[in-house]
Amino acid sequence: MASRSVNKVFLVGNLGRDAETRFTPSGVACTRFSVATTRSWKDQQTDEWKEETNWTNVTAWRKENLANYLTKGKQVHVEGRLQSRSYNDREGKKVYVTEVIAEDIILLGGRDDQTSGTRSQRTDARRPAQGNGNGRGPATATEDDHFENTGITDDDVPF
Repeated sequence: MASRSVNKVFLVGNLGRDAETRFTPSGVACTRFSVATTRSWKDQQTDEWKEETNWTNVTAWRKENLANYLTKGKQVHVEGRLQSRSYNDREGKKVYVTEVIAEDIILLGGRDDQTSGTRSQRTDARRPAQGNGNGRGPATATEDDHFENTGITDDDVPF
């Protein structure tokens, strides 16, 4: 009987740079960004609070429109799995990379970088890619287009 294991990562932090989307030769979207998470602790010797920031690289596959929403400074919740890989760089040197492969990304805060948390956008990596029908290239409409011109404002929502 095989033993069970768990590879699950949850991050809540701020983007360190704008997300960047590139396409593989076969047309699959690959969006990359980095998330800063900060931990705080009280130093027992000095009785001072200290902070340490960790930068985590995140990759999201088949999310053509994601980079439009993931801009530097925005707060995000990322759920995914940890992956380590290696490759040879241009000089032939072996490079090791550890990154989070995102399965679910939630944009926290509201429009215009408000951090009220009242409005969030969610993108689920388990959904089929939204594109031009052949799985290649970016879609022409954003996820928000479905709700444009409905006449509903934030004041109409009871929460």
